Amino acid sequence: MTDQPWLVVGLGNPGPKYAGNRHNVGQMVLDLLAERAGGTFARHGRAQAVAAEVRLGTLPGGRPGPRVILAKPSTYMNVSGGPVSALAQYYGIDPAQVAVVHDEVDIPFDTIKLKIGGGEGGHNGLRDITKALGTREYHRVRVGVGRPPGRMDTADYVLRDFTGTERKDLPILVDDAADAVEMLLTEGLLAAQGKFHVAKA
Repeated sequence: MTDQPWLVVGLGNPGPKYAGNRHNVGQMVLDLLAERAGGTFARHGRAQAVAAEVRLGTLPGGRPGPRVILAKPSTYMNVSGGPVSALAQYYGIDPAQVAVVHDEVDIPFDTIKLKIGGGEGGHNGLRDITKALGTREYHRVRVGVGRPPGRMDTADYVLRDFTGTERKDLPILVDDAADAVEMLLTEGLLAAQGKFHVAKA
């Protein structure tokens, strides 16, 4: 495993207006990861983002997990690429050591999926990151928010808060996603997929 740090990015939109939106679930996961690691987000001097440098998870034998830059872009979701690229360049991080945590309408609420590379599935935040990094070969931790009901526009759906019923289970979903990030970083993609891609009973 490389000594290079990881860059873990939580996508969302800035400001309290959007804080509870489905589109901001990636940033909810980052907040929990920072809390677990005892990290505090601070404005970054070279990127439009807040960041925290932490050790995340535990390696075999009880050793501290890898060095990680947790980051939340301060820009709107659709222009996340600039901050992600700037942070990767500043810390000398290859795209393969970047993990983006984001909402995913193509999988059910309460489901976590992980992959590296592939398409963006209409997610404009991912599309901008791919353009800025010049590659699709970065990790994605996909947090399921489900499909919009009826004929609701997808953009309207993800910019709405979770329903009351969803909010009861949201802490579990965020906790699972944080676990998935830690497992990805400490045990690798296949191990994380093996645990989180299994259908729930």
